[in-house]
Amino acid sequence: MVRQFVEGRFSESYLSTLGVRVSRRVIQAHGDAPAQITLMIWDTAGSESFNSVVQNYYRGASGAILVCDLTREETLGALSRYAQDFRGVNPGVPLVLVGNKADLAGQRVVSDEQIGLMAGTYGAPWLLSSAKTGMQVEEAFQALGTLIISHVA
Repeated sequence: MVRQFVEGRFSESYLSTLGVRVSRRVIQAHGDAPAQITLMIWDTAGSESFNSVVQNYYRGASGAILVCDLTREETLGALSRYAQDFRGVNPGVPLVLVGNKADLAGQRVVSDEQIGLMAGTYGAPWLLSSAKTGMQVEEAFQALGTLIISHVA
C-alpha cells in the first residue's frame, strides 16, 4: 500500500519490510479546516522480531493505518495486536483499519463483518483496498490525514 500511495506503482516481487521503511508524501487533508500536511510513513510490516525497535517508532506518531490481508485470516489477529501495541504507546491517536487485496475476491476469507467489529473495538473507520489496483489506497491515507488534523485541532 505504501509503495502504491507514494510511488503510484505495485510490484508482485515486493519484499516485506524488515525493520522500518520510511516514506513521505504531502497531501491535502479535508477536515474542519482543510490543510496541507506531510505524512511521514513508517512501514513496519513484518517487524514482529524487531518489536522493541518498532515500539520506539510508535512514540510520537500522530496516527496509524493498520492493514490486514483479506486472503489470510491470521492477519486479522495480527491487526488486533498492532492496534493494541500502538494504542498502548499512543492512547487515543487515530487509527484507520484496512482490509487489503480486495481485488482477490475469490480468495477472500476475512469478511466485512469481521473487520467492522474490530474497527468498532478501536473506534476506527475501515475500508477495503487493493495495493495492486490502487483501489481506495489514496482514500485510506486521506482518511488518516483528516483524522489527524481533526484530532490535533
